[in-house]
Amino acid sequence: MKTLPNLHPGDVLLEEFLMPLGISQNALARAAGVPPRRINEIVPGKRSVSADSAIRLAAALGTSERFWLGLQAD
Repeated sequence: MKTLPNLHPGDVLLEEFLMPLGISQNALARAAGVPPRRINEIVPGKRSVSADSAIRLAAALGTSERFWLGLQAD
């Protein structure tokens, strides 16, 4: 059986949230209360999603912390 490659949380963030909602990375950083560099590094997969980032992304995007941490764990 063929398995699908794991997606980095940054891929999900870009494809499922930023692009459909028309939100820039800088706007998300402001809404989440994090430095823009953090989002700018998560999106291309240069940075993992920490517990702090998961909490802040969840609050800004209306998801759960577990959603982001689960993506990171996969």
